Amino acid sequence: MSILFEAEYRGRRYAGAGVPESGRPHTLHAVEEGQLRAAFLAGGAEAALAAATSGGETVSVTPGDPGLRLLPPLLPTATGNALVNGFMGTHRSKFDRDPEPDEEFVAPNYYMKGFGSWLRVSDEPLTVPADPIWLIEEPEVVLVYVNGEDGTPHYAGYTFGNDLNDIGLHLKNPWAYTPYAKLCETSVLPWLFLDAPPQSVTGRVVVERDGAAVWEGPFSCGADSIFHRFEDMAEHLFSYPLLRQAGLVTYTFLGADKATYHDGFRIEDGDRMVLDVTSHGVVLANTVRYGTQTATAFSGSYLPPSSRPSVSRTASR
Repeated sequence: MSILFEAEYRGRRYAGAGVPESGRPHTLHAVEEGQLRAAFLAGGAEAALAAATSGGETVSVTPGDPGLRLLPPLLPTATGNALVNGFMGTHRSKFDRDPEPDEEFVAPNYYMKGFGSWLRVSDEPLTVPADPIWLIEEPEVVLVYVNGEDGTPHYAGYTFGNDLNDIGLHLKNPWAYTPYAKLCETSVLPWLFLDAPPQSVTGRVVVERDGAAVWEGPFSCGADSIFHRFEDMAEHLFSYPLLRQAGLVTYTFLGADKATYHDGFRIEDGDRMVLDVTSHGVVLANTVRYGTQTATAFSGSYLPPSSRPSVSRTASR
């Protein structure tokens, strides 16, 4: 399978193909912001791969070089025109039956996670609210779409992500608190797989605390593990005009298996979550960091209604 990625190195943006091997130099090609997205729109995956592996200045970089920062796939860092979103309750383990082959599509619950700038990659910490109730990791397939100038969404490929969220808060009131529960930083792998969404994805989650494994368990998240059809979810999602804005890059999480929470295990501040996607030979690992409480709820220029200066309502004559 073909894989491409982008990175920043010593102030420049580069692209490469494949997954770099630890300890071995990997050749990167200089690219401009938006160059790979434009190539996708012009000629699909083949054109984007060509843009990432030919022309321009090249450098040879070894993984782990302190000057290298891998980027979420196709992230528009200059414009910030990207959205992270997803579907909930889609995994077959959360249903009491298998879907029928010709079953009518019923859209699952949906959420907006945040902006593309909120995405993190492997080995970067994930910040969560200061007092979460019960955090849960969620290994998921992530579909990446790039909208053309006319707003038409173009499927670019897929990667894998960790939809870290506060399931404890969600369960207190799924209808009211789920948007708050999702307000945690999210990680994705930088590797963009230039293939159709995967049928089978298997792996293992390991949670480490103080350098030792304290919980581990398997997961699956391919099409064969999801109750809904990937194409139905995508078609439904992009039926909404707001998601068809020109140039928008969309990262869509497709749902997760049961994991730590369902085993009664609590992820704590400082724990390291390791998502080993063994079927694809890639690993996503991040440390959880609890955020700090704000000193006041009304900092900066915002004032609550009772504190706002009075305004004369006398009509002008």
